[in-house]
Amino acid sequence: MKLAAQWQEHLRALPAGWREAQFRLRLEDTAQLDQAAAVLGPLQPVRSAPAALSFRTARDGTAPSPEMVGRLLELVGRDRLHGLLELVSSDEPAPAAARVAQPGLPASWDAALATLPADWSDLLGEVELASSDYLDRAALHLAPINPRRDHDRLALRFRCAQSFGYGGSPEMVRRCLERCEAEAIRGRVTVLRALSQTRPVGTQGPVWLLDGRTV
Repeated sequence: MKLAAQWQEHLRALPAGWREAQFRLRLEDTAQLDQAAAVLGPLQPVRSAPAALSFRTARDGTAPSPEMVGRLLELVGRDRLHGLLELVSSDEPAPAAARVAQPGLPASWDAALATLPADWSDLLGEVELASSDYLDRAALHLAPINPRRDHDRLALRFRCAQSFGYGGSPEMVRRCLERCEAEAIRGRVTVLRALSQTRPVGTQGPVWLLDGRTV
């Protein structure tokens, strides 16, 4: 069976709600180990036994996503590298009673605004995503508020102005977050910086300097 097909079978067998898992790839030909390791490089595989490579995957952004693993295993198969994919371990989902429901993105936005003084005028906000799987769709839904990714973090930053100036309105931000929630995109919203009663004159509003960059 092809490695990509083995991968799909393992995914279907994992428990519902799994967060991370560790796998081992045993190659039929030990001479192909270096070649396979090069193809699987983005997974940061570790040589765990003769002719075997171990790697982790996770759905919360702490390790390469299942989608990335599937694509790379398909490339391994195209190079005519054959082997056996084994599930080493996986985390079990917490019992339902022990899980704490996290607020959706719109509710998280409401809670963040509630911490600000009534006269706030401008803010720099951040949407921290729970999984790298959400990144592309979240960026699309947040496009009206011009999000910027924060380096390699799973976070998108945006500007918001309460009445005038640069940035989306609070209502527009909430509508964008509602679109994210409609696709079950999870995460949290925080306010990084906020100003009150700004009076832009000939400008679009205040500028923050973070890590040597203006935002």
